[in-house]
Amino acid sequence: MVEEIAATVPDNVLEVIFSYLDLHDLRNCSLVCKNWYRFLNDENNDVWRLHCVRKLAEEALKSDLLSSVPTYKAKLRAFYHAWNPNDCSRNVYIKPNGFTLHRNPVAQSTDAARGKLGFRHGRHAWEVIWEGPLGTVAVIGIATKDAPLHCHGYFALLGSDDQSWGWNLVDNRLLHNGGSQGNYPLLNNAPKYQVGERIRVILDCDDNTLSFEKNYEFLGVAFRGLPDKRLYPSVSAVYGNTEVSMVYLGPPLDG
Repeated sequence: MVEEIAATVPDNVLEVIFSYLDLHDLRNCSLVCKNWYRFLNDENNDVWRLHCVRKLAEEALKSDLLSSVPTYKAKLRAFYHAWNPNDCSRNVYIKPNGFTLHRNPVAQSTDAARGKLGFRHGRHAWEVIWEGPLGTVAVIGIATKDAPLHCHGYFALLGSDDQSWGWNLVDNRLLHNGGSQGNYPLLNNAPKYQVGERIRVILDCDDNTLSFEKNYEFLGVAFRGLPDKRLYPSVSAVYGNTEVSMVYLGPPLDG
């Protein structure tokens, strides 16, 4: 009876009702009936647009930063997976757009940050865009909650212990447990990262692998045998005033 009534509510009424609900309630509403599921499955309707306007900075919505997540629901999802302002070095702050970290110009310091949400199951992809100078060390990858976020000196902090795995964009070396795990990608004279290029990070928690793409070219599996722990998008940087953006994409398109 309830499902029959719910199915008759017109879209313009649903739009008004759903605009007042939080994301948890909207997820529950999508399970009520096929009509509500259909309505909420439209990732560009006004309900998702209103939630985007409330949560995301106007700067982020109008910029090209979120061009890889074209729908309102995808942009909102990316925001909830962005850098965590409460889980980064004291020398790092998250800019008002919500997606870009800025490292302050502090000498003899290496500083890291993690995303808001970590992953233990499924397949996940996100883009990292390094928007300032790399310096001597610029590492992208993943880390557990136990990995350090700051150290003295200029170090490859991400990959410096058994709780983090990283790719140093400066010298194309893979790093884990304090040592180099070899060159990456496995190409002769592999081109170095150019500031502004989008790196796609692909974490497969089912296959326990970490891979990367650059300019939409798959570079191969970088790490295998990842542990059964919650793993977070992470970066570490040394250059003053450099900025790094991260945009969560969801499951890889090939999956």
